[in-house]
Amino acid sequence: MPFIDLHCDTISRLLNARRTGEAGSLRQADFHIDLEKLKGSGYLLQNFALFVNLKGGRDPLQEVLTLADLYWEELANNKDLAQPVLSFADLEAARREKKLGCLLTVEEGGVCLGRLPLLRTLYRVGVRMLTLTWNYPNELGQPNGQPGGLTETGLAFLEEMERLGMIADVSHLGDDGFWDVARHAKRPFLASHSCCRALRDHRRNLTDEMLKALADNGGLVGVNFYSAFLGPHEVSRTEDIVRHIRHVVDVGGEELAALGSDFDGIDCPLELEHAGHMDRLIRALEQGGFTPRQIERVCWQNAWDFYERTL
Repeated sequence: MPFIDLHCDTISRLLNARRTGEAGSLRQADFHIDLEKLKGSGYLLQNFALFVNLKGGRDPLQEVLTLADLYWEELANNKDLAQPVLSFADLEAARREKKLGCLLTVEEGGVCLGRLPLLRTLYRVGVRMLTLTWNYPNELGQPNGQPGGLTETGLAFLEEMERLGMIADVSHLGDDGFWDVARHAKRPFLASHSCCRALRDHRRNLTDEMLKALADNGGLVGVNFYSAFLGPHEVSRTEDIVRHIRHVVDVGGEELAALGSDFDGIDCPLELEHAGHMDRLIRALEQGGFTPRQIERVCWQNAWDFYERTL
């Protein structure tokens, strides 16, 4: 079974490992994700997020460019396994050549410092998706759990992103900001790594009304594997991932659900220990009553179709 995953933090984890003298590369590392694990599980595409903590003590613009440099360096070193995806044609080409497609994203719109030229520069560097906020307010808007929607700058960013062809990601965005995006977006947007608030009352999760709005927009929801978003258990249980996928499908339809693991950005124990064990998810979906066609939709087809519409 092919897979497409809408979010991981592997590049940030790799940079932190380099800074502390640990071994590892994007090809092979003791992480949730590396290229060999992805290849072994048959992935078509992995979104690689450049995650920047605005309160991490480093200049956010320098940090995101340092991460981007590492990403491009690793892809250059692994051309036999992976290739960058800047357009849907690139994704089709990667599939034909039996290589892993790699799509670059940024998790934290604040790295642009509220300046449109920096947003355009990220696009030129290869970024095709932007998470508007992380856990702190920035020039674009407010994060989950805080009142207030998109700022005027945030609305200008959304307009420019749509002009460029950069996808807006509402994971981590506050509720008011979500609805601002839903009202103003002219192109499909997504939540790359979010779960369902009806099943787990957490501010990071999406309400049923949000799921319906994403479906109406032609959007996508990548279900997150982090235990705190799935339920009360400390372990990320595969059956809970399936439960949230089922809810997304029941509320928003079969074309809404996808995978957004948050691998290498989550620190809980996982029944799906890493990307090399995705066969366990297939078995759990089968046991959960999903048909073969529905499993294909969740694991890759919905994301493939979304990128055909948006890249």
